Amino acid sequence: MVNRLRRQHLSKVWARCGQVSASTGIHLTTRDWFTVGSAVASSQSVVPTNEAFFEYGHAFRIENRWVQGLESSYQQHWFWYQGARVLTLNTSQTLYLPHEWTWSLNLTGARTGFLGTPVDWTPSGYTKLGFPLQRRVVGNVFFGVGSENFAQIDQIGRFSAHTFGGGLRYQFTVRQDINGYAARQDRTGGLIDTSFGLNYGIRF
Repeated sequence: MVNRLRRQHLSKVWARCGQVSASTGIHLTTRDWFTVGSAVASSQSVVPTNEAFFEYGHAFRIENRWVQGLESSYQQHWFWYQGARVLTLNTSQTLYLPHEWTWSLNLTGARTGFLGTPVDWTPSGYTKLGFPLQRRVVGNVFFGVGSENFAQIDQIGRFSAHTFGGGLRYQFTVRQDINGYAARQDRTGGLIDTSFGLNYGIRF
C-alpha cells in the first residue's frame, strides 16, 4: 500500500516553450515517505519559469470491513511566473476500499501575487474514485471545483470552474505502468477547456 510511484519527469516540448522537471522520493520508514523536486522552463508566460515542491506522507493500516487503509499527505509547491508568484498548500487523503477500489480527496489553497497588487488566496479541491477493470487495468473518474486568478497586460481577473474526467492505468510489470486521462473544464463565461495526458512511470 505504501509503495508509491516515483516518477522521473522528462522534458516537455511545445511549439513555443519548453520545461524540464525532476523529482525524487524516499521511504523514511515502511509507512512514511518524502518527495522533493523542482522545474525550470524557458522565459515565457505560458508556464512557470521556476518551480519547487515537496511532499510528506504517512500510511495508516485500518482493520475495518469497509476501509482497509489510509494514506495522508501534505504538499507545498512554489511557482514563479513572469510577473507573478504562486504558492499552493495541499492535503491529500486516499482511502483503500474492498476489492481494490480507492477513493481520494484533495484540497488546495493557492496564494497568488501579481506585481503591483495585493496577494490573494483561492481554494480548490477534487475527488477521485478508482476501480479495477481487468487484472492489469485500473480505471478512475474524478470531479473538481475551484477558482483561479489570472493576469493580462491591463487587468487582473478570476474565473471559477468545474472539472470532470476519467483515466486508465495499465501495469506492464510490478515496477512499470502507463497512465492516460481526459478531462473537461467548464469555466464561468461559457468557456470550455478540454485536456488529455499520458505518462509513463517506473518504480525504484
